[in-house]
Amino acid sequence: MSIFDIINHNTHMGDWLTAELDAVSMVFDQHLASEFSPVNTLCIHTGRYRGKMLRPSLVLLSGMAMDGSPIEGASDHRTIAAVTEMIHMATLVHDDVLDESPIRRSAATLNALHGNEMAVILGDYLISNAFHLCSTVGDPAINARLGEITNMLCEGEIVQLANRENLDLSEDLYFSIVTNKTASLIGGCCELGGRLSGADTEKQAALYGFGRDLGIAFQITDDLLDLTADQKTLGKTVGRDLDMGKLTLPLIRALRDGDDARGISALVQDRCHAQLQERLHEDGWFESAQHSAVERVESAKQHLDGLPDNAATTMLRLMADAVIQRRF
Repeated sequence: MSIFDIINHNTHMGDWLTAELDAVSMVFDQHLASEFSPVNTLCIHTGRYRGKMLRPSLVLLSGMAMDGSPIEGASDHRTIAAVTEMIHMATLVHDDVLDESPIRRSAATLNALHGNEMAVILGDYLISNAFHLCSTVGDPAINARLGEITNMLCEGEIVQLANRENLDLSEDLYFSIVTNKTASLIGGCCELGGRLSGADTEKQAALYGFGRDLGIAFQITDDLLDLTADQKTLGKTVGRDLDMGKLTLPLIRALRDGDDARGISALVQDRCHAQLQERLHEDGWFESAQHSAVERVESAKQHLDGLPDNAATTMLRLMADAVIQRRF
């Protein structure tokens, strides 16, 4: 089940969330609009990167979770939802450059169409616009928090790049990288959604914990899909982690705890995708990583126990379950 399936199966909540996400998209597009046509041409392309809108959805649902009432016309929630999506899209554009990816969401990436220079500058443009838009909310603490989280994203990416081809990468360092480069922003979306609805510091921390653990589960699943899915289903180039020398959880465990670390190491170094996939499956390392994703989802849902029981928290729990069921 995908996020879209959850929305479609929850008619009342789904109608509200769909309408709010449309409004967020409008804020997003209007703020990026430029007087220069080359800028607009590149920004139009970002529509291809806009997929599940997970992060904006989490901002909106976390805001609603405080009392269960739809936050109709809540401009600050929409603004911060658009801000988080801009930051996320900037990371996708830059990731495609770093990973030399030609395809995302079954279409050519911006770097493939317009070159790395254009892609890098567009990523920068998205980041600068995100913080410009964030400043319109008028709460310096939100700017500071998103600045802190964006720093974490960059730190996670730098540490990951520094550890390419490191076959001794520890599981602890892997989780540190994942927490910074993926989970911190997802956690921040939940935290800030609650903050905008008046959540106290304890509830903000609970929402951040939910999003952080959800983000870790999301990244583990994404890593597994990169090793096991096909390009048509996934909508982007598969096997890029292995090609770029990035170790993911099943490989880390196979190299650390497996009976044939030398053989696995040779398959990694020779980029033997099919043989490596077969070995990781046969030896149970895919199952081991999937189990860790399930544990993180359960941990995420436990963070919601202290929040009101309403339609929004119910949907957040359903979205958490959907993360480990996703196939694309």
